[in-house]
Amino acid sequence: MKSIASAPGKVILFGEHFVVYGIKAILCSIDKRVKVTSLTTDEDSIVIKSNLGNITIPRSKSLDEIKSPFMPFIYLSKTLLEKFGNKGGIEVTIDSSLPSGVGLGSSSACCVAAAASISGLFTKYSKEEILKFAIEAEKTIFKNTSGADCTVCIFGGIMEYDKENGSKKINSPSNFHLVITNSRVPHSTNSVVKKVNHFKEKNESVFSTLCKEESELIKKVIPSLEKNDLRSLGKIMTNNQEYLEQIGVSNAELRKMIEIANKTSYGSKITGAGLGGCIISLVDESEIDQTLENLSSKNYECFSVKIDSKGLVTF
Repeated sequence: MKSIASAPGKVILFGEHFVVYGIKAILCSIDKRVKVTSLTTDEDSIVIKSNLGNITIPRSKSLDEIKSPFMPFIYLSKTLLEKFGNKGGIEVTIDSSLPSGVGLGSSSACCVAAAASISGLFTKYSKEEILKFAIEAEKTIFKNTSGADCTVCIFGGIMEYDKENGSKKINSPSNFHLVITNSRVPHSTNSVVKKVNHFKEKNESVFSTLCKEESELIKKVIPSLEKNDLRSLGKIMTNNQEYLEQIGVSNAELRKMIEIANKTSYGSKITGAGLGGCIISLVDESEIDQTLENLSSKNYECFSVKIDSKGLVTF
């Protein structure tokens, strides 16, 4: 028995870091995907294969004994084998077109595609049911995950999220182009989040003002999306980047990338944690090639994406 599923990556368009303090964030899925293929086997083992390496775990081994970056796949395999009373094993193969660890939702896309692919060996769950499994799988590596990334990977399109109200899809006609540029500077999301919290504690009034300004900025996003007003969205990106600069999550490399990209884009900003990872640039279709050429000529890894409206796909 074989089951295949594919899920898109994501970017945070607006609101990263401030979302931790109750401000709304806007995310969208992108047309770079992770594909997961699952097979039932007669072996008493769980086999995970990917371009990051392979691992074989005896099915009898408890989750508490396992320490592996493939923990979400092992968790899903063990949980679903036991749930459906299957006596054999599972082989899971991951094929990703997303770079990992740079804020593009590769782990969430993997969890979503794996939850759908592995469960598809035994039953056909709804997207809502698959989402629950995906979030639990992601918690094995990110204990405090909000579930927002998994949600946008499941349902696709553009989504708003805040801590109080959770996730809500934005029905927008926008299907703009983004250029994503990878700094290749490694960073730890947890350490950057702690740095921002330290800034907040030392600068309470400044941070409070920035949160209010960010909240007002986010209110302008949905009307601009509904009108497909790229100039307005680009200006909001530029303003959002100024706030990210003030809380200390930018650096010289990211600023240099933004300066190059802004020559041919409506606006650019960090996406994700910052202090490394990627920037996004809102680019007119006619300027994509020139933007990519300007960045790649400086040896930056860059590529263009569009919004993915399909979300999770099963085969």
